[in-house]
Amino acid sequence: MLSYREALIYLDSLINYESRGNFPYHKKFLDLERTRYILKLVGNPHQHLKIVHIAGTKGKGSTAAMVSSILKEDGFKVGLFTSPHLVDPRERIKIGNQLIEKKELAFFVSEIRSKLEISSLPSPPTFFEIYTVVALLYFFYKKVDFAVLEVGLGGRLDATNVVNSLVTVITQISLDHTRELGKNIVSIAREKAGIIKEKSKVVISPQPREVLKVIEEVCKEKKATMYQVGKEISFERTKVSPRGQMIQVRIAGENHRHLFLPLLGEHQAINAATAIGAIDLLREYGIFIGREAVAAGLRKVKWPARIQVLSTSPFLIVDCAHNQASAEALAKCLKEAFPKKGIIFIIGILKNKDVEGIGRSLCGERNRIILTGINSARALEPVSIKRRISKFGWGGIIIKQKVPDAIYYARSIATSEDLICVTGSVYLAGEVLKFHQAREEIYA
Repeated sequence: MLSYREALIYLDSLINYESRGNFPYHKKFLDLERTRYILKLVGNPHQHLKIVHIAGTKGKGSTAAMVSSILKEDGFKVGLFTSPHLVDPRERIKIGNQLIEKKELAFFVSEIRSKLEISSLPSPPTFFEIYTVVALLYFFYKKVDFAVLEVGLGGRLDATNVVNSLVTVITQISLDHTRELGKNIVSIAREKAGIIKEKSKVVISPQPREVLKVIEEVCKEKKATMYQVGKEISFERTKVSPRGQMIQVRIAGENHRHLFLPLLGEHQAINAATAIGAIDLLREYGIFIGREAVAAGLRKVKWPARIQVLSTSPFLIVDCAHNQASAEALAKCLKEAFPKKGIIFIIGILKNKDVEGIGRSLCGERNRIILTGINSARALEPVSIKRRISKFGWGGIIIKQKVPDAIYYARSIATSEDLICVTGSVYLAGEVLKFHQAREEIYA
C-alpha cells in the first residue's frame, strides 16, 4: 500500500486541470466514461449513495457546507466533497467536520491505482477524476447517510456528473472560466445546467434572466421540477454585524425565523436560502429535517476564507473572490459590515481571471491597494496586474512580491480605523491561511 506521501505524489503526477490556466473543456479531455469506468472497477460505490449535487459560479462551496452542516445537526452522517483545497489536500473529503485521515486517503488511492494497473483504461485519468472516485468510495465504505458533492468546473463534463442525485442545486451563475466554458453567460449556464437529470428536483439561486431561461428550458426538457430563491423560496436579512447576520427564510408556507449565519454578505444569505430549499426538497423522498437542525446547522457552519476575520487589531480578513461578481459582492459586504473602516486590499490574481473586472470592483472609493505574488505557475505578475488596474485606482498602487511582506506592510500603514482584506484568488487565500496558522503556532 502507498504511504500518504506516495499517494500525494501519485495524485500530483496526474493531469491536473485546476493548475492549468487554459485547457480545452471538451469531451476528448474530460470524459465521463473514464470516470464511470474507474468507478465500475471499484464496485460503483456512487450507486449506493444519497446525493445532493451542487453546481454554480458563486457560492456552490458555501451552499454545500451549509447543506452538510444542517444534515449533520439532524443526526445524519454526511460526506462532503469540495474543491479546491486551501491548505491541506484532505480538506476536499470530509465526514461532518472531520477530514479524511491520511492513512485512509492513502488506502483508497492505493486501491484505485492497483485496479487501474491491471485494467485497459484507454487514456490516463485526471487528478480530479481520481479524487472524485476516492471521495465516493470513501463515503460508501463509511456508510454515510448523505453525500454532498460540489462540482469542480462547469457541470456537464465534470467528473462528479456521473451521479444521480436526490436534489440538484445551481447557485448563482456569472462570468468565470470563460476560456473553458464559453464567452457569454448563456454558454456557461448551459454547462452548469448539464447536471440536471431526468425527473429530478432542482433548486436554484436568483439568476440573470437569460440564465434563468436556459435552466427553465433544461428542466422542461428533463421533466425536472424547479424551485427558485426569489419565487417559491424567499429570504430577508434582519441584522448585520462583523460577527455575521440574522436572516429568515420562508418556503412552502414555513417560516424559518431568527437564523444566525456566521458568514458575511448578502450573497451568503442567498446561499443559505438555497441550502434550505435543497433541504426542504428532501421531503419529496420522505426525509424531514427539523427546524432546530436548520437553525443549528447554519449557526455552526464553517467555510474558511469566505470573508473570514483572522484578527481584529487591525481587522485582517481573507476572501476567495476571484471574478468580478465575487469581488463586487465582497466590496458591498465590507462597506455594509464595516461602514466606518478604510480598506487596504492585498490582491493577487491568476492569469486566466478577469483582472479588469476585479480591479474595477475593488479599487474605488479611495481604497488602498497592495499587489502581491502567488505561489502558482498560473499567477499573474503583480506588475502586470498594476498595468491593467491602475486606471481604476485613485492613488499609487504598491507591489510586495511575497505574501508575508504584503501583510506586514499593510499592518504598518493601517490605523485603528482601517481593515486589511486579502483577496483575488483561492490560492492566495490558502497562502494567507498557512501564514496565519504559522504565526499562531509561533506565538501560542
